[in-house]
Amino acid sequence: MTVWGLIVEQNHGLGGKHRVWSPEVLGQMEGTRDEALAVLRARAEVFRPMHPGSPRRRVLYRHGDGFLLVLTGVWQDFHCRFSVAELLSDSGTEYVPDGASGPVAAAPEPPPEPARPYGPRAPAVRSEPVGSAPSGPWDADVPEVPSWLGREDLG
Repeated sequence: MTVWGLIVEQNHGLGGKHRVWSPEVLGQMEGTRDEALAVLRARAEVFRPMHPGSPRRRVLYRHGDGFLLVLTGVWQDFHCRFSVAELLSDSGTEYVPDGASGPVAAAPEPPPEPARPYGPRAPAVRSEPVGSAPSGPWDADVPEVPSWLGREDLG
């Protein structure tokens, strides 16, 4: 059976220069494309995007292979794109569908790491002898009361 990724694309970060348009996988599921679109629609209807924090209006459109959520904020409008995508390969963890007890298919074994060409690594050099404790707390030299506290001339 086909595995579908449920994906949302939205703005992350704050400020005009620091905002980044980036994707996020909401989940994965097995089934038909229409079943995946139905699950994605249910998630899009309740999705809380990063921006705006308090939307005045939410409008959800069906668009191509997914959905478009348009949000009206106090100062600016934002949008999120929701799409389904067929999973072709994944180099990460094994896929376990919701409610299943084990993986659907095992991920291929990673290739063995090559031998170190330059021999063993040299031991690390320590500046302090092993077992020595710090001389005191980090704030040992800081006075309890600042010298300027209570001075009459600072008025």
